[in-house]
Amino acid sequence: MRRRSKRYKEDLEKVSKEPISLSEAVDKVKSFDSLKFDQSIECVLCLGIEPKQSDQIVRGSVSLPHGIGKSKRVVAFCEDSAKESAKKSGALEAGCDELVEKINGGWTDFDIAVASPKVMSKVGKLGRILGPQGKMPSPKNGTITDDVAKAVAEFSAGKVEYRNDAGGNIHAVVGKQSFDKQKLVDNIKAFVSHIKKSKPTSAKGIFVKRLVISSSMSPGIRVAV
Repeated sequence: MRRRSKRYKEDLEKVSKEPISLSEAVDKVKSFDSLKFDQSIECVLCLGIEPKQSDQIVRGSVSLPHGIGKSKRVVAFCEDSAKESAKKSGALEAGCDELVEKINGGWTDFDIAVASPKVMSKVGKLGRILGPQGKMPSPKNGTITDDVAKAVAEFSAGKVEYRNDAGGNIHAVVGKQSFDKQKLVDNIKAFVSHIKKSKPTSAKGIFVKRLVISSSMSPGIRVAV
């Protein structure tokens, strides 16, 4: 059984067992600031889906109004004509044949890969390397796109990727504890709204069953939905 620190137990005593408003929840999570680093604020939604059903998988990406306070290292698989614009938008590396060869050689020091549909026949060969790391470009999360430069800019700035887990839950970082309260409120509202719009047509009943927010090292706080 996981042991909890004295600080965590003290914070837990301050948490209501009943759902509270988003405004109150953000105030509460920001009050748990005794640690010496800027904790990430995480949002967890419990969804009314059947995770084992392929037509009920909830997966995608979304740009939040105020970002998430963290930049990401992005590479771009694209035609030579798009290399310069991809690099200007923040790509760590851009191109096709040479980049594919570099990754085949063992280099994977990046967070996200985006790709143009025109080069996916070559990028597909990297599935055995990038797939297990969750870095393989996919149209489902917006990393395969005709506008590679725009995708690079968005993901470099911290565009949020999400996918439900085996329990039907979605976890996402929505900001930092140092963010102003209103920025956190705006980001959480935008994320929840986006997820609600992503409800699979085959999902029945209540879609968002529960919403919980927390900082990296604090107890979860239930939010009324």
